[in-house]
Amino acid sequence: MAKKPANAISPTRQEDYPQWYQEVIKAADLAEGSDVRGCMVIKPWGYSLWENMQSVLDGMFKETGHENAYFPLFIPMRFLEKEAEHVEGFAKECAVVTHHRLEPGPDGGLVPAGPLDEPLIVRPTSETIIGATYARWIQSYRDLPILINQWANVVRWEMRTRMFLRTAEFLWQEGHTAHATEEEAVDETMQMLRVYADFAENYMAMPVVQGEKTDGERFPGAVATYSIEAMMQDRKALQAGTSHFLGQNFSKAQEIKFQDQNGQEVFAWTTSWGVSTRLVGGLLMTHSDDDGLVLPPRIAPKHVVILPIYRKDDEKAKVLEYCDRLKQDLQQQPFATGHVRVLVDDRDLRGGEKNWQHIKRGVPLRMEVGPRDVEGNAVFLGRRDQSVKDKKSVPRDEIVANVAQLLDEIQNGLFQKALEMREENTTQIDSLDDFKAYFTPKDEKKPEIHGGFAWCHWSEGPEVEEIIKDLKVTIRCVPLDQNNEPGTCIFTGKPSERRAVFAKAY
Repeated sequence: MAKKPANAISPTRQEDYPQWYQEVIKAADLAEGSDVRGCMVIKPWGYSLWENMQSVLDGMFKETGHENAYFPLFIPMRFLEKEAEHVEGFAKECAVVTHHRLEPGPDGGLVPAGPLDEPLIVRPTSETIIGATYARWIQSYRDLPILINQWANVVRWEMRTRMFLRTAEFLWQEGHTAHATEEEAVDETMQMLRVYADFAENYMAMPVVQGEKTDGERFPGAVATYSIEAMMQDRKALQAGTSHFLGQNFSKAQEIKFQDQNGQEVFAWTTSWGVSTRLVGGLLMTHSDDDGLVLPPRIAPKHVVILPIYRKDDEKAKVLEYCDRLKQDLQQQPFATGHVRVLVDDRDLRGGEKNWQHIKRGVPLRMEVGPRDVEGNAVFLGRRDQSVKDKKSVPRDEIVANVAQLLDEIQNGLFQKALEMREENTTQIDSLDDFKAYFTPKDEKKPEIHGGFAWCHWSEGPEVEEIIKDLKVTIRCVPLDQNNEPGTCIFTGKPSERRAVFAKAY
């Protein structure tokens, strides 16, 4: 009987994907639970990953003319009450502040005191309060456009939480823009969707489908919502970013109006768009394996870890000196938006233990250096996108000269692997029976990995939502990159002009 291969992560993806996800987070030291239900502590390695995402995205936003600002965490309840559809969409998730101080209670504890004149909502999203601010800022067409982004935290009182994917508090960015014309606002909406797709594919190495949300999946209060949808390794979809055309809905609720070039008073056209720390979860589920996290080099906190190996004190000095010079030379090599990021791990730990720590943390390149490597002017090289055992000796000067090329090779390889996985698990379905078979697991009690992306003809309406709800399937989006194709809705038999992507999702 063949011996089962050993893995750093147990259970494996095939054995129990949800638990595997949690174990990778723990093994990679990304985050942990907190003393507050549904909230997480993002640890330094996980936060460095978010900082790198933040840095790249912030640069992309500024290249498209946006500026950063900050708006209050608390939103007066009356602001939400002005936009009925919007508050209905978020009402069940709102955290509400009703008092402003604590006093000793009769049993020795603390009790809330000092009721507020008006309850305050802890920011679930900022359309209403930013809209009220824009109403003060905008008087004339000359004040437009306003192109602002904020990096912030938000609170949505989720009942079922999972680190990075769905937590009561999470980090994100939210862009909010105001425009003089509908055309400008629509162009902004689509531009930011493309920015998100560019970032996902070229930095996260995560292929995405760009599309429009159906009425049932649209952002509360928006005229149109667009998203990027990625396939995770369990074949479920992850909504990785959204861009909303808000029309004049929020402008009318918040009185954002201005005098146009003809002296007429008109309402502004607005947009909003955002991504969050769920991108970290998406990155993990796109690339990681049964040995832990796998990171695309362009956003990895460190590109290279150098591991000194020695047994005697006289070996230690020579090896560490060699490692420090190697680090300096590697750090001078340009890569992506900066230079190669290098760590020399000279902690007093066994070499095998250190090696596995960095494998589980997803560092793209590992370079072991011992006395023989110093004598041979070489390094012993391991790549995170290859087998743990697939290591080889490489001349020092060669690895320094080619490190950026090697990192690009890893980056591109991860994207191609993820793209091939998505294509292998994407299909067109033209009958309801085939649809049900595609999304029904063989084992209902402990569902195996199944399904994928199904492109199907459909007709807009609540009856479709009812049919797919029992299968725990959602309409992810109507892809933008498709031609009209007359067909028949597989759920209602009504005529259909285009296909939508259906999937189980996070």
